[in-house]
Amino acid sequence: MKILVPVKRVVDYNVKPRVKADGSGVETQGVKMSMNPFDEIAVEEAVRLREKGAASEVVAVSIGVTDAQAILRTAMAMGADRAILVQTDLVLEPLAVAKLLKTIVDREEPGLVIMGKQAIDDDMNATGQILAARLNWPQGTFANTVTVGEGWVEVKREVDGGLEIVRLALPAVVTTDLRLNEPRYATMPNIMKARKKPLETIAADALGVDLAPRLETVSVVEPPARKAGVKVSSAAELVEKLRDEAKVI
Repeated sequence: MKILVPVKRVVDYNVKPRVKADGSGVETQGVKMSMNPFDEIAVEEAVRLREKGAASEVVAVSIGVTDAQAILRTAMAMGADRAILVQTDLVLEPLAVAKLLKTIVDREEPGLVIMGKQAIDDDMNATGQILAARLNWPQGTFANTVTVGEGWVEVKREVDGGLEIVRLALPAVVTTDLRLNEPRYATMPNIMKARKKPLETIAADALGVDLAPRLETVSVVEPPARKAGVKVSSAAELVEKLRDEAKVI
């Protein structure tokens, strides 16, 4: 079975995002970029499944600028066998991303798609669900545990009330949550080996997909600065402040 793992290039999670001077978005020029952390978890899970014999090949795919090749090389250093870059300079919404991913899925015919539940740049948490709908495949979102059997995948999901276990017929789409695994570090020998692994580049325009945006960003602003907290000397003083200043009791 082949596993397809979409990965996204985002501002590194250790970097404090800065809003552009014109308020049109988040500044990315001269900013450290890396693989979306949820997607790292997806790559790790796919590689583990291959190591267990549940999969024969792991293919990483990214949609974005030429520099996204770097995160694909990282995915291959972690263990992915090859990679595909759908190249575009456009800022794409989840619907457009899902459409492009569907064309790659149709071409590659994987038995399983594993991807991060959301990207940390927009937190939309929508691409996996849209992709599953367009493919008409079952989906297991917010995966805490993934088990693959003969013709099925069992997903333990994190839901508001606890955990839910679903069994899906393959092919299927699975989105990963934080507690699924701990991604491995790419070692220097594997980083060197990743340079020799195949990385195919496809122009997004060549896939015949409507990439027109459906949303318009009016402005992007930083959240207001949080007021400093205060210490109280007793429970009575706390109750007084909650009643007289915060007006919550």
